[in-house]
Amino acid sequence: MEPVAIGDLRSEYYDANSDFPGLWELDENRREDVDFRNSSSIRIWYNDLTSNYATHWHNALEIIIPIDNYYDVEVEGISYHLRPDEILIIPPGKLHQLTAPSSGCRFIYLLDISCLEGLKGFAGIKSLLTAPLFVTKESYSHIYEDVYDLLARMRNEYFRKNEYAELTIYALLINLFVKFGYNHIQTQDLFPNVRSYKQKEYVKKFNDLLDYIDKHYAEELNLEEIADSSGFSKYHFSRLFKQYTNFTFCDYLTHRRIKAAQALLCNEELSITEIALQSGFSSISTFNRIFKQETGYTPSEYRSKSPAARRKLTY
Repeated sequence: MEPVAIGDLRSEYYDANSDFPGLWELDENRREDVDFRNSSSIRIWYNDLTSNYATHWHNALEIIIPIDNYYDVEVEGISYHLRPDEILIIPPGKLHQLTAPSSGCRFIYLLDISCLEGLKGFAGIKSLLTAPLFVTKESYSHIYEDVYDLLARMRNEYFRKNEYAELTIYALLINLFVKFGYNHIQTQDLFPNVRSYKQKEYVKKFNDLLDYIDKHYAEELNLEEIADSSGFSKYHFSRLFKQYTNFTFCDYLTHRRIKAAQALLCNEELSITEIALQSGFSSISTFNRIFKQETGYTPSEYRSKSPAARRKLTY
């Protein structure tokens, strides 16, 4: 292979090295089982297809960057008209559909971010991913150039297939998340009724709290006790928690427990009851009901799903 220049690679190089299979698998709940290759957790491809992608969802983080011509994306009923070099980051689990023009190309990234769950501070970053991030030069003027550069470096590492490519890509992804985190702190009025000198203290306090929940979600976590340990009344704490995370305390805890259960269901040696208890649910009936409500499956159905059982869609 001829050496390539540092910086963004030529489109011909991306096109020749793209590994997009052209097949797409969805189950009856519109869930896509992402086809990661070679035991990897990352998929990036140069996409110049003119066909569309029907409404679907998956557990991967998706990033879309049009390079030539526009690209239309709808996420849970909200439409985004992406112009070249604009960036849309779609959180895991969001229903979305993609509509292509009659010509053009774009990069599509799919990344499994579950491996970052245990990192201190990542719980605070996840609170930014409750809705898509539409990144333009206007909407994220302070960090747009840095974000675009990080994404270009990620795809270059992916297509060059260096020995430490995946490790490097995740390092760049963490850097990207940190950019968004600091931008959020510096540009958003996170706690509208809190004096400015207290804002930093509250951000640290709630980041530490989210890390605590991530480590102790399987235990009995009581709203009143958590609020008291944080130095707030229950009502003040509830208001601040919702402002910072866009979730109520109970909804955030439930969401974290369901994510843990999804991971445990991959272990065939654990019974559904054992998984319910290890995820923080005291009742198997409550676990079954909430899991179905959150994912569209019963725990048994979720466990039984396999790529071979999914119907294939070609475009």
